Amino acid sequence: MAKIDVVVPQLSESVSEASLLNWKKQPGEAVAADEILIEIETDKVVLEVPAPSAGVLAEIVKGDSSTVTSGELIARIDTAAKASAAPAPAAEAAPAAAPAAAAPAAAGAIASPAAAKLMADNNLTDVAGTGRGGRITKGDVLNAQSGSAAKPAAAPAPAPTLSLDGRPEQRVPMSRLRARVAERLLQSQSENAILTTFNEVNMKAVMDLRNAYKDKFEKEHGVKLGFMSFFVKAAVAALKKYPVLNASVDGKDIIYHGYFDIGIAVGSPRGLVVPILRNADQLSIAEIEKTIADFGTRARDGKLGIEELTGGTFSISNGGVFGSMLSTPIINPPQAAILGIHATKERPVVENGQIVIRPINYLAMSYDHRIIDGREAVLGLVAMKEALEDPQRLLLEV
Repeated sequence: MAKIDVVVPQLSESVSEASLLNWKKQPGEAVAADEILIEIETDKVVLEVPAPSAGVLAEIVKGDSSTVTSGELIARIDTAAKASAAPAPAAEAAPAAAPAAAAPAAAGAIASPAAAKLMADNNLTDVAGTGRGGRITKGDVLNAQSGSAAKPAAAPAPAPTLSLDGRPEQRVPMSRLRARVAERLLQSQSENAILTTFNEVNMKAVMDLRNAYKDKFEKEHGVKLGFMSFFVKAAVAALKKYPVLNASVDGKDIIYHGYFDIGIAVGSPRGLVVPILRNADQLSIAEIEKTIADFGTRARDGKLGIEELTGGTFSISNGGVFGSMLSTPIINPPQAAILGIHATKERPVVENGQIVIRPINYLAMSYDHRIIDGREAVLGLVAMKEALEDPQRLLLEV
């Protein structure tokens, strides 16, 4: 009998422990090399644990919802055993998926070398990938051959209970990500002297520019021209003029960063995450749009890496996508400031003594008053406003 250990992958230095989600295989079931066995949730991301070798899942050492640390043993695979003739109860309960439900491999999925060879040998084209980013593993191909493409088990709905007065309610434990978000928000409010300054920006110039070039832009770069790239460029321009907005606090020291790593707040099914747009000052409009679109997709799929969520010198939160008109964003520590942007709506404004209708967006910048004075905060937000109302200035850097 040759057994191989399945262990928790190395977590980042900032992550001390994680939680196991749902095992996709039960003891006695066959597994293929690189087949995803379980997902591990940290306070930042969800990691996939593939089988290190083909064989039979001999033992699950840590069950669903267990707390684990880097390198901890969670299961063993017997590379010499054969799968049990009788399926495990969990497998009996799950109906076999029809082959037609599999996503076509030609839709952009990448197959591992072993999976690609097996697909070619068996003339298979429609195989659903369960690996990272939809990657097709050898196990996916074997499942497709048997007509039982693997599907992750749905988490059971929490059982309803009754309150003291007999009305229904449910008690659900926070996920690690949600608990970490709550912890950091409380930390931010208790450790920072947070103030918020507001301004309004006329988005007509940006909207006219976008409308004039959005079709050519998408054709040339393969991504839609949104508004977030303009906000990122405007923020960077302001941070260059007022470096303390891009700084952070470390004890009694102020760290002035010579780079611009912009955190972009993104909603995901598991909660708010803030992936980092590295060296945003060096990126083109197209590169910013592509990166943000990729962040959004992978946040929804739980595919963001820990390194992509670590660091950052300034953040932008866009409540406008949900219809927010105004908010006071909370600083993401150890950063010293955050920009909140909102829904752009047509509003009456006065120009040259006349009342006209313009697309207006209200900007809100929260800042740590321990190191940022009102002057820098207000002037920084005004610099963002001026850049957005005259976007040509972003090209000329004036």
